[in-house]
Amino acid sequence: MSAAVFGGPAYAARLRRLQDALRTLPDKPEESAESALRALWCRAGGRTLSVQAAAEHEPAALDASQLAALDELLERRLRGEPLAYLLQRQRFMGLELLAGPQALIPRRETEMLGFAALALLREAACDGARPLCIDVCCGSGNLALALAAGVDAARVHGADLSPEAVELATANAAHTGLAQRVQWHVGDLLAPFEQPQWQAAVDMVLSAPPYISTARLDDMPREIIGFEPTLAFDGGAFGVGILMRLLRQAPTLLRPGGWLCVEVGLGQGPAMVQLAQRDARYDQVRAVADELGRQRVLLARRAAEPGRA
Repeated sequence: MSAAVFGGPAYAARLRRLQDALRTLPDKPEESAESALRALWCRAGGRTLSVQAAAEHEPAALDASQLAALDELLERRLRGEPLAYLLQRQRFMGLELLAGPQALIPRRETEMLGFAALALLREAACDGARPLCIDVCCGSGNLALALAAGVDAARVHGADLSPEAVELATANAAHTGLAQRVQWHVGDLLAPFEQPQWQAAVDMVLSAPPYISTARLDDMPREIIGFEPTLAFDGGAFGVGILMRLLRQAPTLLRPGGWLCVEVGLGQGPAMVQLAQRDARYDQVRAVADELGRQRVLLARRAAEPGRA
C-alpha cells in the first residue's frame, strides 16, 4: 500500500466522516472537522502539536501503520474523547501546553481573564517593581505560566486542590522553560497562603474557579463531564460558592491597590459585580464582557485601609 498523502483520497474519506459525525462544542471554537483531522494526522505521523500549531505545519504522508493509528484516534474522538487529550497539547495565550485528564483543558474564554490580568500586572511591574501574583485553582498552570511569560519581573505562585493538576502544572512549567519562574502549591483555595508573610503583600489574586452548579453537571456534554475532572467544574449548589469565597478571602492577602481577577460563569457576572461593589474592602470594580456583551471577568481592586493613604 502506498503512503496516504495529506489532502488525497484517504484524507478526503476521513474528512467526510468527521463532517458527518463530529459534534464540536462552542467552548472549544478552535476545533472543526478540518482542524481536528489535520492535528490528528500530525499526531499519527509522530508530531505532537496543538490544533493551532498543526495549522502551521504541513502534515507528512502516512504509511499503513500510521493510517491505522489515525483511524484509532478518530474513533476515540468520535466516542467523545476531547481533542486536546488526544493531541496531548493545548495552546493558551501563545503558550504550547501539555494537556491531560489531570486538569481542565484551557479554554479560549479564559484568555479574556488572562489578558485582563496581564495588563494589570504589567502596570504593577512599572518602575522596577516585582509584583507578587497568586493563581488559585491553577489547573494545568495555564494562567500562572502566561503571566510569568508576559511579565519577567513577576513573582508567580500557583495552587490547586488537586495534586494531579499541580503535577501537570509543574510539567508545563518545565515544558515551557518557565520552571524557575513559578512556584506550585497543593491546597484548598487560599489555604497555602495563610502564613503572615502573605498577608496584605500580594499584588494579584487570580482564578478561573469552578462555577457550574452541582445540579447542572449531569446535563453537561459527555465530552466534558465524561473526561475532564469534575473537581474543575463543580462550583457548589448554586455555582458561585467558590467565587464568593474568593471575594471574601482575597482582601486579607491583597495589598492596597492589589487586584482580585476572576472568571465568572454565564449569567453570574452582574450579581458578582454587585457583591464586590457592596464590599467596602474594594474601591474599584470592573467587568470584562465577551463579544456578545456577557460579563465573564470580574476585576476588583483592594481599597486602602481606613485612615491610610
